[in-house]
This record gives sequence, structure tokens and C-alpha cells, in this order.
Amino acid sequence: MVDFYVWGAVSPLIFWLCRRFTIDPDHIASRLAIHVFFGAVFVAVVTSLTIPTLWFLGLVNTTNHPTLASYSSYLFVNPFMLHQGMLAYGGTVVVAHAIEYHKQVQAARTRAGELSAQLAQAQLAALKMQIHPHFLFNTLNSISALLHKDLEAADRMIARLSDFLRMTLKSSGTSVVTLAQEMDFLKTYLEIENIRFQDNLRVEIDIDEAVSGAMVPNLILQPIVENAVRHGTSRQTGVGQLSIRADRAGDRLHITIEDNGPGPNGHRTGNGTGVGLTNTRARLEQFYGEYQLNIKERDARGGTIVTMKVPYLTN
Repeated sequence: MVDFYVWGAVSPLIFWLCRRFTIDPDHIASRLAIHVFFGAVFVAVVTSLTIPTLWFLGLVNTTNHPTLASYSSYLFVNPFMLHQGMLAYGGTVVVAHAIEYHKQVQAARTRAGELSAQLAQAQLAALKMQIHPHFLFNTLNSISALLHKDLEAADRMIARLSDFLRMTLKSSGTSVVTLAQEMDFLKTYLEIENIRFQDNLRVEIDIDEAVSGAMVPNLILQPIVENAVRHGTSRQTGVGQLSIRADRAGDRLHITIEDNGPGPNGHRTGNGTGVGLTNTRARLEQFYGEYQLNIKERDARGGTIVTMKVPYLTN
């Protein structure tokens, strides 16, 4: 085993050569020739180190080889040493390339993860830019109208708007939140809409406590709920009703958003191709990979049911 210990000692040099002369598809022949040459050089070096080591450790049959010179001349011309040495060098080259390839794959995965996170942040920023202008415009208009007839309601709406903006700024750098945090944001949004529509909007929220810790993309429900309010309940001549439910079925998180508006055909985004829903589908695809987002009519009288089924993930 002495020669293998020597091969182990010189292996860092072989690793360096492999990084310097990597065998890749564009240089296969030339790089193989380089490594065959260096393999022969290393065989000579290792053999030169192994022979005196074996001799001074007393591991040589002195009957057949009475002197170090005779033992050296015997091993240097022995084809077994050349064959064994080239196998050791070749094996080290294979291991070095495998390690280097693994490092490259890990680096590529890390980079892909970083790019994915950057894309998620960009999509989230775009979504917030899409949400805020018309929402703020409608809210400020409502506050202006309430100032002339209901100061207390206007004051509540200003307070809720302040909470809404504070929560938005606080989560501006977060792309993933718990379902409980997502619902806190939605409740603040819906409180503003409740004040705006007063008695014409009723909201029912039924979230199973067991799923409150599920991880979801930040603001993933807001576009769907906003669609339900803008294109559903707000078009209802009577009282608009909105229901948000969430529970778990096996390894899936089920979220249902239901309204009593005119139905999918009455929605500007009823076919699920509006900007908000397209953005939502893209973010679900990016975060979960496999998901279901279905939009259908509630019953013959109208209404819309949006069902989201995604993998149940926890932190």
C-alpha cells in the first residue's frame, strides 16, 4: 500500500492539473493527451519515491534484489508499476472531475435560486404597483365623501388605510409569509372595503387554525379577493357577500373564495386571463410548481367560486 499512500500525497497536484486542464467536449483529444503525459510523469515520480521507501522500511526481498539499485532497475521497467500507476492517476482524474462537476452544479443551483428569488421580488413589486394606485384612488375618494356625512367612518377608514400601508411597507422585502400573515393583510384590506361599502358588504372568513402556519407567496390572495369585490360583490344590487375559507386535505392546502356577484361571465377577468390572475398563476407556478386554480360559477343565480389547491408547506 506504500505506493498508494504516495499517490494520495501527490493527489492535490493532480486536482490542480484537472482544474487547469479540464477535459471538456471542446478539447477532449488535447486534454486527454496532456493527462496521459502527466500520468506518465507522475508514475515516474511516485515510483521514484516508493522504491527507496519500501527499501528502507525493509519490505523488499533482498534475496532477489540485494541492492537498492537492482530493485530500482527492476521496478522501473516493470509494466505492472506503469499499469497500476496510470490506473491510480486516471482514477484521481475521474474523482477530480466529478467533484468539480458537483461544485458547478451546486453553484448553478444556487444561482438559479438567487435568480428565482429576484424574479419573485420583482413580480411582488409589480403586483404592489398594480394594486396600490387604483385602490388608493378609490379609498381616498371614499374618505373624501365620508368627510361630509360620517366623520367617524372617515376616521376609521384613515386608520385602516394607515395600517394597510404600514403592513405593505413592512412586508415589502418578504416574498413568502404564513397564511395567518396573509389573512391579517387581507382583513385590513377588507375592513377598508367594509367601511367604503358600509352595510352593502358582508365578509365571512373561516380559516382552519391548523393551516395558519402554511407558507404562501406574499399577496397571493389579494388580487383574487380584490377581483371578487370589484367585479363581484360591488355589482350586486343587494348586499354583497364574500366568503374566504381555508383547510387542509392530506398534503394539500385548499383555499376557496366565493362571492355572490354576477358570476365569471360578468367579470372582466372571468376567464382567468386578467393581469392580476395571470400574475397569480405565474407566482403559484414559480413557488409550488404544481398547483390548481379554478374559477367557476357558483350556481344558476350567479356568483363566482375561486378554488386554489396547492402543496401544504411549512417553514
